[in-house]
Amino acid sequence: MSSQKKCLVLGFLAFLWAELGIEGKDQKEEQTCQLLGKFDLNGYVDAKNHSLVIGGLFPIHSRTIPANESILEPVSAKCEGFNFRGFRWMKTMIHTIQEINERRDILPNITLGYQIFDNCFTISKSVEAALVFLTGQEENKPNFRNSTGALLAGIVGAGGSSLSVAASRILGLYYLPQVGYASTCSILSDKYQFPSYLRTIASDKIQSEAMVKLIQHFGWVWIGTIAADDDYGKYGVKIFKEEMESVNLCIAFSEIIPKVYSNEKMQKAVHAIKNSTARVIVLYASDIDLGPFVLEMVYHNITDRTWIASEAWITSALIAKPEYFPYFGGSIGFAIPRADIPGLKEFLYDIHPNKDPNDVLTIEFWQTAFNCTWPNSSVPYNIDHRVNMTGREDRLHAMSDKFCTGEEKLEGLKNTYLDVSQLRITNNVKQAVYSMAYALDRLSRCEEGRGPYIPGNTCAYIPDFEPWQLMFYLKTLKFTAHDGRRLEIDENGDVTGYYDILNWQLDDNGEIAFVKVGEYIFTHSKFELVINKNETIFWNTESAELPHSVCTDLCPPGTRKGIRQGEPICCFDCIPCADGHVSHESGQRECAQCGEDYWSNAQKSECVLKEVEFLAYDEALGFTLAILSLLGALVVLAVTAVYVIYRHTPLVSANNLALSFLTQLSLVITLLSSLLFIGKPHNWSCMARQVTLALGFSLCLSCILGKTISLFLAYRISKSKTRLTSMHPLYQKIIVVVSVLVEIGICTAYLLLEPPRVYKNMESQNIKIILECKEGSIELLCLMFGIDVFLALLCFLTTFVARQLADNYYEGKCITFGMLVFFIIWISFVPAYLSTKGKFKVAVEIFAILASSYGLLGCIFAPKCFIILLRPQRNTDEIVSGRVPTTDKSIQLTSASVSSKLNNTTVSTVLHD
Repeated sequence: MSSQKKCLVLGFLAFLWAELGIEGKDQKEEQTCQLLGKFDLNGYVDAKNHSLVIGGLFPIHSRTIPANESILEPVSAKCEGFNFRGFRWMKTMIHTIQEINERRDILPNITLGYQIFDNCFTISKSVEAALVFLTGQEENKPNFRNSTGALLAGIVGAGGSSLSVAASRILGLYYLPQVGYASTCSILSDKYQFPSYLRTIASDKIQSEAMVKLIQHFGWVWIGTIAADDDYGKYGVKIFKEEMESVNLCIAFSEIIPKVYSNEKMQKAVHAIKNSTARVIVLYASDIDLGPFVLEMVYHNITDRTWIASEAWITSALIAKPEYFPYFGGSIGFAIPRADIPGLKEFLYDIHPNKDPNDVLTIEFWQTAFNCTWPNSSVPYNIDHRVNMTGREDRLHAMSDKFCTGEEKLEGLKNTYLDVSQLRITNNVKQAVYSMAYALDRLSRCEEGRGPYIPGNTCAYIPDFEPWQLMFYLKTLKFTAHDGRRLEIDENGDVTGYYDILNWQLDDNGEIAFVKVGEYIFTHSKFELVINKNETIFWNTESAELPHSVCTDLCPPGTRKGIRQGEPICCFDCIPCADGHVSHESGQRECAQCGEDYWSNAQKSECVLKEVEFLAYDEALGFTLAILSLLGALVVLAVTAVYVIYRHTPLVSANNLALSFLTQLSLVITLLSSLLFIGKPHNWSCMARQVTLALGFSLCLSCILGKTISLFLAYRISKSKTRLTSMHPLYQKIIVVVSVLVEIGICTAYLLLEPPRVYKNMESQNIKIILECKEGSIELLCLMFGIDVFLALLCFLTTFVARQLADNYYEGKCITFGMLVFFIIWISFVPAYLSTKGKFKVAVEIFAILASSYGLLGCIFAPKCFIILLRPQRNTDEIVSGRVPTTDKSIQLTSASVSSKLNNTTVSTVLHD
């Protein structure tokens, strides 16, 4: 496997050398080559008298000088833009290696050297440095991992994520260990693409999850994103978007900061920020890439934004300047935990160009820090070939008018290099070096026969070990750092731990302070966001309160979210809930339907009990109908009392008292049955009301039928030339009994087979529950009242025929009129009943019952009571017996006595009523 990888790398290098103009110089038996050019790399090397070398890649410069387009041959670019932060990281690696060499508990009898290169924060320089680590730049065959004279154990670096990705694709071919200290891109966890990459910093997957939890904590839902145009920015925002979608939060816009300044792309990002309603923006970029973007924010005076910072710039001195605070103050983001490194401050101060006149990086540091030019030095001074926002190329003078004296004092400087108050990534560099050292220490302590390699449980030995053998120990590495934190590297080369949550605030001196306001803890089993100082957070808003970042405000209770076609789910319309549906809380997507006994209130925010409607006694309509019912019953009882009191008078005694009293009883029953229709319905009242009404009318109409048949026979007698006999009173009683028995039988079947029940009518009115009686079997109900209709029809027909009797047949006319009233009322009842709803339907039925009962009472008994009480002179035997001439119009006879002259003969017929 190792030989195959070597062949791949050799082939790749041959291609690269050909591109760089590398040619064979002599094609004799022993071929040699001569380099036409070498990589322009700066750095530090200390490999002599050391057993092993650890490589390092650091962004000591921030960019490369653009190539001269007139030169056609490939040229290794030079660097510019001295980076104090990267220079401190590099110095920390040297300090850590020296510290390890002085210890006796780690790698005894073995010393470590270093070979460190400046990658200038560019991919091309990272690739150049990776090739030099593997092969060197000697003009003979590549000497893998031994170009300095000592074996290369592994690499620490290479700074940004894109730089580590580029370097790891080459180093991974050899399985050469690479431990990152600042590269957080999630793709580096893919061991298929990057098998030999590990890191002492958490993956962006963890950071993106933490950002989303922070956003959820503060209730923001509408977020913008700005990312650098590299692996770090693009992969970071990609994972962030995925996490946002998983919790139904929305991205307002997503823009890119170009690596090479482009006014068009930069203005596009600025336009998105200015025109978006999002007030919270996630910024995934390194501090070096952010420089031009920050100037754009200042130029366009964009304030009132809250920036969520990634770990790459939250503590950067390049951005955290007081003049930028009006635009970036209140930024909140995640930072690697701070640590103190004993002895580092003194080591950083131990620097001077006089120590090594050939140390070009130290000279450039001194020139940049003190704004002077070192005498007799060719090191350029602070050149900037970038294109600014106006499109003009800035070229500062290569030399400063002021010369360095060497007497300048570092103690008076305020720059990132000497600032040891926020050692975060710097501490990661230290842990990365220690990771390599602890893995080498474990490898060196292996005992033969107990080793991890198969077959035979063999060991590897320093310096003759393969890279993959060291990787075995790195992948299972666990150790406690100098600050007491436990470092564990998992199978993907990632670590667990926690982030500090920092907030940008101004201190008393007007400087930006990184105030810790919480933590995000991430372990194998625990992911927890802790905001422990909510009240100390500074928000850069007009009101200095928590920013409000939404596309649409939460829909209030009583409404629901309505999706806007083609827009994110956080942009919606608030649609009022439909009747009968409610939303109890703000921001609900659906309205909940109320239960069948409930209805929505006016605000559609709560379900309230529906109003239960029935004809009650305590309302005016019900009370009035009840009074009319009782009044009618009292009138009937009064008539009965009159009949009882005057039962011995001729008019009363001439009538069939039994039928008269039964008729009065039936009218009392029908009148009082209307009371069963008033009040809250119950099952017993539903069964009693229709049955009582039907039986009452059946008894009443059957009694009237007995009388009308008598009138009919009287008419037949008056018209007949033959001798006819009148109806015997017994037959009248039989008619009543038979009619009532038939009605009782039908009512019994109705109650037994399918009785009426209480029914909650919710269809008629949504906001009300109409309590009514479900009548059960409609067929039996129609049959039950059909008997009454049949009896009424017979009564009407018989009295209608008998109306042609002489004027003395006064009662027959009254009954005829009473039957007409009965039919008119009930015929009018049908459309009125069907066109009304709720309690008014019951009121219509009660009114029909009362009207028909009052009509029968008035037509049948009122004339007789009038004679008995007000015209007692007519209540005599002569008039009742029919001995008064019919020509006397002042006296109206009843059907109890009929006198008529037929064929000049007086015929007296006494009807046995």
